[in-house]
Amino acid sequence: MFKFLKTFRADQTGAVTVDWVVLTAAVVGLGVAAVATVSDGIDTATNSLVNDLIADTDTATATN
Repeated sequence: MFKFLKTFRADQTGAVTVDWVVLTAAVVGLGVAAVATVSDGIDTATNSLVNDLIADTDTATATN
């Protein structure tokens, strides 16, 4: 039993998995933070583009 416990304690194969899980969680967290930061600006740009296209379409339709 003591041999098993010593072997189990010395085994490092699971440590790499924990490192990758933490690293992946950090990358996902940064991605979510980046999307949250730029989402308002993207919404504003999209609305501006849609309004400009509607105005241009109305102008082109009125002149033809």
